[in-house]
Amino acid sequence: MRYIIDSYAWIEYLNGSSIGEKVMKILRGDNEIYSLNLIIAEVISMIKRNNSNVDIAYRAITLNSKIAEVSSEIAKEAGLFHAETKKKIKNFGLVDSLIYAVARKLNAKILTGDEHFKEFKEAVMIK
Repeated sequence: MRYIIDSYAWIEYLNGSSIGEKVMKILRGDNEIYSLNLIIAEVISMIKRNNSNVDIAYRAITLNSKIAEVSSEIAKEAGLFHAETKKKIKNFGLVDSLIYAVARKLNAKILTGDEHFKEFKEAVMIK
């Protein structure tokens, strides 16, 4: 299966939580794993704010996933999706919209525990 692992899932993995163990099983399975460059930024920010090792986090993401870049076409799709989704989910983030747009383009599932995604068929909730 093809997955995009979002920031929530990477943080759980890096923290070694029980949810992170579920992420580890996906990473070790016969799956194609992606992350966005923006996910790296979100994870690094969180890790730095928690005074944890940024280099370990960066290596974990870049060694365990392919990094999907955001094209101008995907950015347009994400912007349109974000505008529509904000009408229903007031605090739905633009990065979440980019993750969704890339997942659709790659025909991938989004591995997450982020409640913003719970209604989307592309989401695999790991709570």
